[in-house]
Amino acid sequence: NSHLRHVEKDVLIPQIMRDRAKELCSDKVQAFTKCCQETGFLMVVKCRQENAALKDCLVGYYSDPSFYEECKAEYLKQREEYRATGIKKKRQKFTSNI
Repeated sequence: NSHLRHVEKDVLIPQIMRDRAKELCSDKVQAFTKCCQETGFLMVVKCRQENAALKDCLVGYYSDPSFYEECKAEYLKQREEYRATGIKKKRQKFTSNI
């Protein structure tokens, strides 16, 4: 059954999208984090370029209908496995610590 409840459409699938987008934009996340750590309170002014690059990357994924469908399929697969086994699996995260 691929019918989605309101909470699935508006909360759970967008959460998967955010997590995956952060993984896919990890280089920009790391650059922004590094800039913020180096500049402290002045990060609002000095990290604008890194923040804009990160925002562009994330918004690109959030607004992509095919990316939404991928995440929806991933969610439906997780839901199907949970309903079959009763065991909730943690989402595997792929992060590079280079």
